[in-house]
Amino acid sequence: MLICANTQIPFPRSLVYATYRDKLVELVPYMPNVRDIEVKSRSEVGSNIYTVNEWHGGSEIPAAARVILSEDMLSWTEYNTWNQALFTVEWRIETHAFTKAVKCSGKNRFLSDGNTTIIESRGELAIDPKQINGVPFFLTSTIANVVEDFLGKNIQPNLLAMSAGVRQYLKQNARD
Repeated sequence: MLICANTQIPFPRSLVYATYRDKLVELVPYMPNVRDIEVKSRSEVGSNIYTVNEWHGGSEIPAAARVILSEDMLSWTEYNTWNQALFTVEWRIETHAFTKAVKCSGKNRFLSDGNTTIIESRGELAIDPKQINGVPFFLTSTIANVVEDFLGKNIQPNLLAMSAGVRQYLKQNARD
């Protein structure tokens, strides 16, 4: 499954980029589907910043999927490589449930358009039914479909909600 989202934020690229990278925890109140973000690590090497963040979502698991999915599906660890010279972030998400089966990664580009920033988010989500452990083999394809459907319906809206949160945060906190 391909992940594709474009958003526009009416602030300069350097400010938007730094806000995404450095103010993540402060953005939680502006993101309705996120309960908490914990910064696990941050290091700087040359023009790259490497971050590891643990996210705890707040959306509801559909009743039909609760048999298969748990609250662990609402938590994930995100590994980021921020390239300050190119205004990009390469990310990889590791879910806390079905960790070996779920592969999700991508790249966001922060593009300048005058005093506005366009964020292009591109990624891919893949579920390998053979890596789903602890369930009968004949159910793995069904579970893979449920997990992919659930994650697919949440990742793109969460990318858009994060941009809306950054926009709102900057409107309230940016100093001109």
